[in-house]
Amino acid sequence: MNDMTFAPFGRGPVSLGQLIAARDSAADESPLSPRRKWEVFHDLTTARACFGISDRDLSVLNALLSFLPGERLDPDEGLVVFPSNRSLSARAHGMPESTLRRHLAALVRAGLLHRRDSPNGKRFARRGDGGAITRAFGFDLRPLLLRAPEVADAARAAREAAERLRLLREDCSLLLRDCLALLSCLKTEDRCFDAEDDALRLIQRALRRKLGLDAAEDLRTSLRTCRDTLLAQLPEEPEPEVETPEMSGSDAENERHHESSDKDSESERAAKTEGPSVPLEWVRQACRELKAYDPEELSQWRGLVGAGQFAAGMMGIHRTVWEEACASMGPVDAAISVGCILERFNRVRSPGGYLRSLSAKAREGRFSTRPMVAALLTAVNRRGPEPHHA
Repeated sequence: MNDMTFAPFGRGPVSLGQLIAARDSAADESPLSPRRKWEVFHDLTTARACFGISDRDLSVLNALLSFLPGERLDPDEGLVVFPSNRSLSARAHGMPESTLRRHLAALVRAGLLHRRDSPNGKRFARRGDGGAITRAFGFDLRPLLLRAPEVADAARAAREAAERLRLLREDCSLLLRDCLALLSCLKTEDRCFDAEDDALRLIQRALRRKLGLDAAEDLRTSLRTCRDTLLAQLPEEPEPEVETPEMSGSDAENERHHESSDKDSESERAAKTEGPSVPLEWVRQACRELKAYDPEELSQWRGLVGAGQFAAGMMGIHRTVWEEACASMGPVDAAISVGCILERFNRVRSPGGYLRSLSAKAREGRFSTRPMVAALLTAVNRRGPEPHHA
């Protein structure tokens, strides 16, 4: 068929751009190389955002391509398909005809498809004596073949952008992990990093969403700045660790026994010299998390002090802060305070800072563990019996 009409059947509106595109497609005499139709379709699926089409538009195009015989878009074998609405709907997984028309119009507007309508709007083909198609009315796939190189380039660019975005998200995840680790270490020094903490929380939330390249670049830049800021806050040298004296294996010496006895006697002396402000049973009921750090489950004051010291280290409370609390309020009340902080660990932003503020109140004579323990007992044993003195 030498002459092909541009205007569709009926009186529907036709844009000037569609007419120009149809004219240029028909006037293009450049030789076209056959291409594998599903390869072109897969490239178009990858680059669909560049052509302004949706996944439902692609479903309709997939159904149209299935009506084209063979595996290639070959101009010598004809590129017009002419399925009925019923057949096209069946291949499009039962899509309603009204929806089909909408998505077909989208493919035409995108310049991937042309209508070749018959005088009465029906889709059919005329065949010659040998059975070969001499004229076909339906949907012309020639524009898709014409734009196949453009589709391939767009798909390649889309894949490169997707890979770049994947690498950017990986960089952001690694930088975020470093920043959180630095922040955790610096918080043990009882310094305030609220601004950095809030910024990292916002970045964590942003990484859960779908990001573009520009947004991911901005997040990576912000994380690098935050990491450099936190690195600058690290001390020049790490705090020296306490060296454990070398033990002798001689049976005549009792160095191992003396070390353990000194530790236990220190806790016992502290418990005896510093009178507790609340009964031990109150502490056992209120500070249930602290029991996990004492093999005897807080059955003695000595175990309470040891468990409190160990739990303080586990919560990131610096040793100097613990020692300051023991000196200000006594080891027993310091251990009780740590147990109360442990019960509300999720609500306390800086356990070390909180314990230090309690120590300051204790030095001024304005601190008692009784209200803290009583508040925990009210929450934990709301329906139980009222606590009583042992």
